[in-house]
Amino acid sequence: MAQSKIVIIDDERSIVDLVTAYLRKEGFEVHAAMDGPSGLKATRTIKPDLIVLDIMLPGMDGIELLTQLRRESNVYVILLTAKSEETDKVVGLSVGADDYLTKPFSPRELVARIKAALRRLHSATDSAKGTILAYRHLRIDTGRREVTMDGKPVELTAIEFDLLRALAEHSGMVLTREQLLERVWGYDFLGDSRVVDVHIGHIRQKLGDEALIATVRGVGYRFVDEEE
Repeated sequence: MAQSKIVIIDDERSIVDLVTAYLRKEGFEVHAAMDGPSGLKATRTIKPDLIVLDIMLPGMDGIELLTQLRRESNVYVILLTAKSEETDKVVGLSVGADDYLTKPFSPRELVARIKAALRRLHSATDSAKGTILAYRHLRIDTGRREVTMDGKPVELTAIEFDLLRALAEHSGMVLTREQLLERVWGYDFLGDSRVVDVHIGHIRQKLGDEALIATVRGVGYRFVDEEE
């Protein structure tokens, strides 16, 4: 994990310098870009393990950059948003951000989230053997991190895959949003639990079958085994 590559895209030099210093102290390889176009170019060239992306950028804002990025990559993205801009958070999550942090933020908090995300991603990659979760139309290969629906591949981001896996591994059980945050994001999440709702919506849309994941109002979600 210490050799993981991280790209920071933010036009505030003080934030870039501070976060870079914290991450390099932890042993990460860090690259920075100060505007949208150069940030997109950097992600394509460097192919990082994780991106820290500010929404307000010159040349191309973070939402547009993320929209383009998701057409070609499932890299983990932590979005930086202004504290007062709730709409930005929702839009950012809807176009593919995995997590978000509001400004002003603690560099230690950001580093903790980055380390938790990379630890989970590397742990999944390093698993020698996985299991097959098979249902009537759905097949989840946890080792290859592949999902097929009616034999056709379903492209999920890392967070979407882990959410689906967590629910499927506890088929029939209701998992609260807090339990899903702990299992999938891997830390005590301090933000809005709507991040779970948005990603669940993405999974349902990509699977093309909303009945597989039932909403339990006021509680959380339950995976519905069609063969029950």
